[in-house]
Amino acid sequence: MALLHQRQQQQHSPRHSMSKSSSLLNTHHRSILNPTGLMVLLSLVVVLGIFSPWIGVRTSLFSSNGGSQLRWRDYTLAQALETVARNGTVIVCAVSQPYLPFLNNWLISISKQKHQDKVLVIAEDYATLYKVNKRWPGHAVLIPPAPDLQTSHRFGSQGFFNFTSRRPRHLLQILDLGYGVMYNDVDMVWLGDPFPFLKGNYDVYFTDDMTAVKPLNHSNRLPPPGKKGRTYICSCMIFLRPTFGAKLVLKKWIEELEIQPWSRTKKTNDQPAFNWALNKTADQVNLYLLPQYAFPSGGLYFKNETWRKETEGKHVIIHNNYITGFDKKIKRFHDYGLWLVDEYSQESPLSDIKR
Repeated sequence: MALLHQRQQQQHSPRHSMSKSSSLLNTHHRSILNPTGLMVLLSLVVVLGIFSPWIGVRTSLFSSNGGSQLRWRDYTLAQALETVARNGTVIVCAVSQPYLPFLNNWLISISKQKHQDKVLVIAEDYATLYKVNKRWPGHAVLIPPAPDLQTSHRFGSQGFFNFTSRRPRHLLQILDLGYGVMYNDVDMVWLGDPFPFLKGNYDVYFTDDMTAVKPLNHSNRLPPPGKKGRTYICSCMIFLRPTFGAKLVLKKWIEELEIQPWSRTKKTNDQPAFNWALNKTADQVNLYLLPQYAFPSGGLYFKNETWRKETEGKHVIIHNNYITGFDKKIKRFHDYGLWLVDEYSQESPLSDIKR
């Protein structure tokens, strides 16, 4: 009898369960239709409406088989910074296709310091945008409009001025989006980690472009003006925090470039304008001169053997300036053991990328 009673219960239990489930569903349906439930549903619709397009963009951009390389034309600076930045900071360079070997050499040196993940390449032509993102998705962006001429520009030419004069605008956009940024020219090599040198909470950090030897404990203040009435700070290695002061310097830099454009009689570049901007805003901005022994100019490092030997082991970033010409720069890097591409290309995120 007990067994029979058990079987009868099992036969009736599905019907009882269905009845119970139906009751629960009706209760749940009523709870969703009340004002609180409707507000929750409306919120979910809004959230999905905002984020689903970006999810779709990311999926199409970073998928290995996600369509043509032309998709990178729609990749914005904001998206790139969100992808690349680490702890609110990004390392940036601006490159056109002829300088891809220098980009690779620079990247190898950064990889040795374990900072390559936060590098963003600002491509100055579509060929560079596509080539870099094909090998290293998401690490290159083109900020329109792209310059018309995409050739290797000689220092002092109008092409060189047009190329470098875009720099402060790029940097200002990055600060406006809330990120700190380190800018480097790609004819540089990292021998150490520069970030421990960014002490304090200064707005702008920079290096002196002069060849005169400074004491190891020299002042970190902006140096006095030279013969032309301005300082000789290098515009090729800068770190900026997203502060009012740093933005003020960049806006003034842009303004100075507009006041002093390139001409055949005055073959200028972006660096004098940067120095005028620093000089004219110095009383409103917290400025920091990085130590010369760690961040020497090419005119000091390559041309003063005595100083180089006395400061050996202290160098952090070497700039291959005070020389012009693509091939001459490569030869000099070779001569000093700083051309890393031939031996260490496997350490580059771009492998053995060519022009």
